[in-house]
Amino acid sequence: MILVIGGTGTTGRIVAATLAERGHPTRIASRRPSPGGFRFDWYDPATHPEALGGVRAIYAIPPVGEVDPAPIMLPFLDRARSAGVRRVVLLSSSAIGPAEHGLGLVHARLGELFPEWAVLRPSWFMENFVSEQPHAVSARDHGEIVSATGAGRVGFVDPADIAEVAVRALTDPTSHNIDHVITGPEALSYDEIAAVLSEVSGRSVKHRAVDAAELAARHSANGVPPDFAHFLASLDTEIGAGAEDRTTSTVADVTGRPPRSFRDFCRDRLRGDSASA
Repeated sequence: MILVIGGTGTTGRIVAATLAERGHPTRIASRRPSPGGFRFDWYDPATHPEALGGVRAIYAIPPVGEVDPAPIMLPFLDRARSAGVRRVVLLSSSAIGPAEHGLGLVHARLGELFPEWAVLRPSWFMENFVSEQPHAVSARDHGEIVSATGAGRVGFVDPADIAEVAVRALTDPTSHNIDHVITGPEALSYDEIAAVLSEVSGRSVKHRAVDAAELAARHSANGVPPDFAHFLASLDTEIGAGAEDRTTSTVADVTGRPPRSFRDFCRDRLRGDSASA
């Protein structure tokens, strides 16, 4: 049995569906489960025992909006180890490596807790520009995307590529026991992202550069907790300094196929918008 925490989210739902298609017993857990799913809340330990029953592997998505999830996640992972879980695949971020605090501490402890593990460290999601996330809403409603990245570039990645790496890490006979930095095939600036969105959707989209303070205020206005809003804004300034200007071969190495480009991703997801423009 493989437990997919956050199994109704962006990558979790694809992971869960792919596991089921390939014949792996799968348990989908989330705070608001679909029919047949399990209720799981990181902040409610009473929901943990039922989710863990009979589980041998976990896809773990951290609690959303939590700057320091280690105090919440590590007690659960200790409990999972005691319950017989052998393999855990943690969804982290390319911006966060192993560290002594935050999600980096969970990363650092994973190999100590479990004999089989992997940490997925994807770059920023292509999904952010086509779903109901702030960038997508701003592009659609105001014709602009707003960032504090300046001319910095990012190896934006398709969530389906992340999910395929996750499925391999969960089910390969030999555990990966490594952290995978996952990117798309090219690093793009937000100006270039805006140009692709304009081309594919048929609607003019521009990139407006702001400073980190203004960006944090925008995040807060969209309901993001203040500490996490400032954290997200700081990641943009790091992008501006070149922290995400890279691509990796992880998707091809793990799955045997190349990652999808941003243009192809948008053509698939925005085709209807383009036709009606």
